[in-house]
Amino acid sequence: MNRAVKITTYHRGTDTQRKKKQRRKKTEKIFSVPLWWVLPSLAQEIQLAAFGLVYCKVKSGGQECPLHTSPMGKLLRFFRPSHQHTAFSATLLMMGAVMLSRVIGYAREAYIAYAFGAGARTDAYVAAFTLPDFLNYILAGGAASITFVSIYTRFLAEKRDADAQKTFSIVITVMTTVMVVGTILAEIFAPEFVHWFVRDFKPDQIELCAHLTRILLPAQIFFYVGGVVSAVLLSHRLFLLPAFGPLIYNLFIIVGGVVGGRHYGIASLAYGALIGSIAGPFLASVVGAARIGTGYRPSFDVGNPAFREWVKLSIPLMLGVSLVTADDWILRHYASGVVGAISLLNYAKRLFSVPIAVLGQATGQASLPFFARLFNEKRMREFSATVSDSVYRISAAAFLATAWMMAAALPLIDLVYRRGRFLFSDTQTTAVYFFWFSLSLVLWSAQGLYARAFYAAGDTLTPMTAVSVITVASLPIYSFLFHTFGVLGLAWASDIGIGMNLVALAVLLHYRKLILLGEMRWGELGKALVTAAIAGVLSLEVAKIVPLSTSGSGNGSRVADLLRLGMITVTWAAAVAAGLWLMRSELPGHLRRRKVTAYPGVEGQSKEILGAGREP
Repeated sequence: MNRAVKITTYHRGTDTQRKKKQRRKKTEKIFSVPLWWVLPSLAQEIQLAAFGLVYCKVKSGGQECPLHTSPMGKLLRFFRPSHQHTAFSATLLMMGAVMLSRVIGYAREAYIAYAFGAGARTDAYVAAFTLPDFLNYILAGGAASITFVSIYTRFLAEKRDADAQKTFSIVITVMTTVMVVGTILAEIFAPEFVHWFVRDFKPDQIELCAHLTRILLPAQIFFYVGGVVSAVLLSHRLFLLPAFGPLIYNLFIIVGGVVGGRHYGIASLAYGALIGSIAGPFLASVVGAARIGTGYRPSFDVGNPAFREWVKLSIPLMLGVSLVTADDWILRHYASGVVGAISLLNYAKRLFSVPIAVLGQATGQASLPFFARLFNEKRMREFSATVSDSVYRISAAAFLATAWMMAAALPLIDLVYRRGRFLFSDTQTTAVYFFWFSLSLVLWSAQGLYARAFYAAGDTLTPMTAVSVITVASLPIYSFLFHTFGVLGLAWASDIGIGMNLVALAVLLHYRKLILLGEMRWGELGKALVTAAIAGVLSLEVAKIVPLSTSGSGNGSRVADLLRLGMITVTWAAAVAAGLWLMRSELPGHLRRRKVTAYPGVEGQSKEILGAGREP
C-alpha cells in the first residue's frame, strides 16, 4: 500500500553574489512512496534524511512527517551541517565534537608515547611547534574566531550582507599575504630561533627541532584561512563543520606516523600535521562556506572602514601575550634542560586539555556569537546574566570533574600511555604533573568565558593589556619555582598564573559594569567545591585498595588500571550525589535545565541555511 507524499525542496537561486537579498527557487513534487516510509520507524527516517529533504507532509492527512517530530528525526537534523543552532544545542555540539577530537588527540599522543617514548626526539618534536604557534599568534591572533565574529555578526544583524562579504574578502586577502611573508621569514631564521629558545638542547636536538619546525610552519597559513572561514560559519550559527576540523587534523598526524614512521622517523608526525591542517581546519570550513554561498573576491582595500575596525580590534590580540597561549612556551623553555621533561609535561597537559576543551573551549566558542548578539542589541542585563550563568555552570562542573581527575591521575595516565617505550617510571612522573594541572581546571574554563565577554563587547585592548601584564609578572614565578622545586614547580607556576589571569578578567568586567560579580551563584559554587573536596579525598583513599603493576605493560596492568578507575568513579559519583543532595544544591537541576537562548533567529529567514542555499 502506498501513500501520496508531498515533498518541498529548496535550491540555491542564481546571482547570489550580486543580490543583497537572495531568493530561493521552490519546487514541489508529488509521488507515491510505500506506507512504511511515513511510519515512525528508523528505516523511514534514515531514508528520508538521506534525501536531504527540508520539509515533508503527508498530503492526505496534512500531519508532519515523523522525520521532524520523532526523537530520531530531531537527532538527524541536529547533525546536519545546515542546522542552525541555539546557544544550548551549539554548546552540546561543540562539547561533543571537541570531546571526540580530544579522544583522537589522545590516540595521537598514545601513539607518540608508544612509538617514541619520552626522550630527546620527542622533546624536539614538541618544541618544534613553538615558532609556528608564535607566528600564528602574533600575525593572526584573534582574527579567526574572536574579533572577526563580532564584526561579521553585527553586519548580519543589520542586514548588511554585502559589507560582511566584502570585509571577509579583504581580511582573507591581506592577512593571508602577511602570513605567507611571515612564514617565509620564519623558515629562513628557524635555526636561530630554536637555538635561542631551547638553549639547553644538544646540537643534534637543535638540528632536528629546526627541521621539524620548517615542516610545520606552512600549516599556519591553512589554520589562519580556515579559522576566518569557520568564523563565518559560526556567525551563521552553523557549528558542525568547524567543530570537526580539529578531529581530521589529529587523524592525519596519526596516519602520518603510522604510514611514514619507519621511513621518516618522528618527522612523519610533522608531515601528517601539515597535511592535516589542509584537510581539516581549512577544507572542512571552506566546503561549508561555499555551500551557503559565501563569496570571496581578492581585495587589498585596506582603507575599508570595517577592515580598519578589525585591525583596531585585532592589534591588541596580536601584540599582547596571553598566558593561555604562552604557558606552553614557558614550560618548554625552562624544561629544555631536563631530557624528557618537555615530553612528559606535554603528555600531562594534552590529557588535561580534554576537560579544558569540553568545559572551556567548546562552551566559549559556541557562546561568543550569542554574547555578541546580546551586546550588539544593547540587551545588557541579559548579557550580564547569560555570561554569569554560563560561568557558574561551567565552574561548578569543573570543581566536580577536578575531584575525579586528581584521584584518578595515576591509573588514568598508566592506562592511557604505558605501552611500548613509555615506562611505569614515566607514568608516575606524568601523573604527578597531571594531578597538579587538574587543580586549575575551573580557572582555565572560567577565564575563557570571561575573555569572550570582552570580545563580544568589542573590547580587546583592556583584556589583552591586563593578561599581557600578568604574563610578564608571572615569569619570575615560573623561574623561582622551577629553580627551587624543579619541573614540578612549573606545574604549580602554571596554576598560579592562570588563576591571576581569571581574577584580572573578572574584576575588570565588574569594574566596567559589564558582568557583575554579585550575580554569580556563590553559594551554589561553594556547595560544589565542598562536595568535590570530600569526593576527591574519599576516592583517593578507596583507590589505594588496588595496587598497580609496576613492570611491563600487558593485560595485568590494564586490568588493575581499569579496576582502580572503576572504584574511583563509583566512589566519586556516590559522594557527589550524596553531597549535593545533603546540601540541597540546585546544581543538578541547573545543569539539566535547557535554558532558552536569548539569541534569536533572523526574522523571516530559513532555519536551514545549506538546504536553502541562503545566508541568514
